[in-house]
Amino acid sequence: MATDGQFEYESILCVKPEVNVYRIPPRTSNRAIRAADWKLDAPDWTGRMRVTARGKVAYVKLEDKVSGELFAQAPVDEYPGVAVETVSDSSRYFVLRIMDDNGRTAFIGIGFGDRSDAFDFNVALQDHFKWVKQETEFSKQAQAPDSTPKLDLGFKEGQTITLNIGQSKKKDRSRPQSSGGFGLLPPPPGGKLAPPPSSRSTNHNTQPSAGGSDSGCLLDLDSSNSNSVAPPNPTSTGNSDLWGDFDSASPK
Repeated sequence: MATDGQFEYESILCVKPEVNVYRIPPRTSNRAIRAADWKLDAPDWTGRMRVTARGKVAYVKLEDKVSGELFAQAPVDEYPGVAVETVSDSSRYFVLRIMDDNGRTAFIGIGFGDRSDAFDFNVALQDHFKWVKQETEFSKQAQAPDSTPKLDLGFKEGQTITLNIGQSKKKDRSRPQSSGGFGLLPPPPGGKLAPPPSSRSTNHNTQPSAGGSDSGCLLDLDSSNSNSVAPPNPTSTGNSDLWGDFDSASPK
């Protein structure tokens, strides 16, 4: 019977055309590994590296540049972890735990000539296991029963609601006031303005004497009217002349 891993497809995470492999001395203490202890000027093997993923497990494969023959591979089930470790004195070198088909393991050192290649290798593993962590959390949430209380928004039996449509209240808009604090005067009725005072009324300006009564005001008006000169009446003059001619023509 086939297992679930046999039906999972293999995806390529990263490919680097050149990587160096070094034999490293056995670890004698828990101190950090240093790449300076390796023979960096004489690598033991040089080839191509491919990083693939099948399910939740990533594989670091070392292959021949020309034929593509597999030299060694390292299954990685977590990162950072025992399968892939960084060194303390450089960002271009790593310690890799390789494994054969029989399950035997060994530790080797790998290094990149370009710092950007080492950065891509590191990011590829980090992104893969970040995705693995998210998938694990989603599966746990799907299997766990939902213990949060559900909100019931349905109507109960016999429950009704009332809708008020078209009964909105109109807000009274207050008349704006000027900055001086005085309200604006309302427009005249009918929308027409009062005519200006005539020039004749402005010419007869009378100044009442101090302490005068209403009769004094009337006397001032009469005096002003008496002082005005009346224009000659051509009609009356003409009539007197006509009658004079008639009188002269009558017999004496």
